[in-house]
Amino acid sequence: MYSQADCIEKYGSKHNIGKAIEEGELYRLERGIYSEKEYVPELAILTFKYPKAIVTMRTAWFIHGLTDVLPGQYDLATDRDAAKITDKRVIQYFCPKEILANGLIEMDYQGYPIRIYDKERMLVELMRYKSKIPFDYYKEVVLNYRKILPALDIRKIEDYAMASPKRDMIMESLRLEVL
Repeated sequence: MYSQADCIEKYGSKHNIGKAIEEGELYRLERGIYSEKEYVPELAILTFKYPKAIVTMRTAWFIHGLTDVLPGQYDLATDRDAAKITDKRVIQYFCPKEILANGLIEMDYQGYPIRIYDKERMLVELMRYKSKIPFDYYKEVVLNYRKILPALDIRKIEDYAMASPKRDMIMESLRLEVL
């Protein structure tokens, strides 16, 4: 994917970008976002559009295979001081700067790089937000975490939990419901 500035550098002018689009050499995905491929997943477009945002919550659990419920909107975490994302496709979670990067990985999603939290961080987020998640959905994700528990890094989970707000509640929930 390319920004408009990238395309101007590559094609020389807005006029030449328009020609490339007409010839099918380039596709306009959204205002200011272009690609040489006609189809680009919406999540890849959003992570390109908001490069400092991190995929989290329902979207991350779906991508990690911990639920088969396809979310209607995309969940993105940003720094507490970040500007509000007004895109209706996005639910924004504001996160303290100190823990924003905990568990951040870059992952290939349908051929495009995305910034997403690892499974361990997402387990901590599940415990942290459990009162705001529908019970059936919560139980499904917890049961799927139990199935993959041997593959998870328990030390990472503990480190993420201890750095999070509500750490005592998170540790207690982890101990009772997952570990």
